[in-house]
Amino acid sequence: MRKWEDLPEYMKCDEVKEYYDILSKKKFSLKMKRAFDLVAGTGVLIVTAIPMLIISVKIATESKGGVFYRQERVTTYGKKFRIHKFRTMVANADQIGSAVTVSGDCRITPTGAFLRKYRLDELPQIFDVLSGDMSFVGTRPEVTKYVKKYTKEMRATLLLPAGITSEASIQYKDEAELLDAADDVDKVYVEKVLPEKMKYNLESIRKFGFWREIGTMVKTVVAVVR
Repeated sequence: MRKWEDLPEYMKCDEVKEYYDILSKKKFSLKMKRAFDLVAGTGVLIVTAIPMLIISVKIATESKGGVFYRQERVTTYGKKFRIHKFRTMVANADQIGSAVTVSGDCRITPTGAFLRKYRLDELPQIFDVLSGDMSFVGTRPEVTKYVKKYTKEMRATLLLPAGITSEASIQYKDEAELLDAADDVDKVYVEKVLPEKMKYNLESIRKFGFWREIGTMVKTVVAVVR
């Protein structure tokens, strides 16, 4: 972890300090977390290399556009990076609709719908895990416009790398369906969905521990299988 004085100015507040103090006492678990990301990430990449190649070919032949969706997201200490995800929508989808996807979104391709259902679109994020921009477990990386809506307490989630999965992701795995009936998707997401998800994210920091994160990964696999 960075020293407190080295954090971005907007993170230096009492609300964030509470969580910073909790994590600063768990340096061993933080080191275990990164070691696991590197070892498990390498293993996952080896196992999924061929399936990802097959998926890439399917995406490329089904619709125009690149294989990957490289949207800018925010991770540790407010660092911006371009996330790796399989493209599940038509090209330039973010320019013709909301940054949040709803159920039955007309921008989703047939292959994209299958990938989203089983979260296979997130497989390429293993590259982000290996680079250190993400972790297997952590707050899902948001786009900048949503991060700007964070309360001071929510900024504490930026103390750790963004994650592929989390307790919030499990509880809100049907988020698209929840937003489906909203007249203003962005407004509902920022005012209702995001605050509720953040309760889980902040609680995960309070109870942070290496083995607890392993448990979250197991719960994610069970949720996807179901």
